[in-house]
Amino acid sequence: MNYFEDIEVGTRRSFGRYEVTREEVTDFAAKYDPQPFHLDDDAAAATHFGRLSASGWHTCAMTMRMLVENMRDVKQAGLGSPGVDELKWKRPVYPGDTLRCETEVIAKRRSRKRPDMGLFKSRIQVFNQDDVVVLEMISNGLIQVRDPAAPIAD
Repeated sequence: MNYFEDIEVGTRRSFGRYEVTREEVTDFAAKYDPQPFHLDDDAAAATHFGRLSASGWHTCAMTMRMLVENMRDVKQAGLGSPGVDELKWKRPVYPGDTLRCETEVIAKRRSRKRPDMGLFKSRIQVFNQDDVVVLEMISNGLIQVRDPAAPIAD
C-alpha cells in the first residue's frame, strides 16, 4: 500500500487505454450534455468540430475511469479528492479515438489540521491515439499518512 510518505514529487506514470464508442458518446450526451454536436451527425458537421464529438464532461469521466483502474494496479491509501485547480479541453474527442493518461506529481504537503492526511497535486494529460493532448488538468488527491504521529516537516 502506498501512503503519503511514498509519494515523490516528479514521479511520472503512463497508463490506461480507453476506446471511445459512438454509442457511449451519444448516450452520455443524451443524459448529461444534450447539445446537438454531441448527438447528431448533421448538426456536428456544421460546427467547428466537423463531426460528432464527445462532451468534455464525458472526456473527464473517461479519464476518471482510467485513473481509478490505475489506482487498482498501484494500491494507494487514497481518501478522495477536494477537486481540481485547472481543467482544459485542448482538442475534441471523437468516436473511434483511443485515449491514454500521463500523470506527474507536482507538489505535496501534509495537513496541519489533520496529521493523518496529506494532499498531493498531479498534472494529468490525456492523449488520443495520435499522441495529441485532448485534456489537461491539475488534480488534488487526499491520501492517508502512514505515521500520523511523525512530526510535520515545514
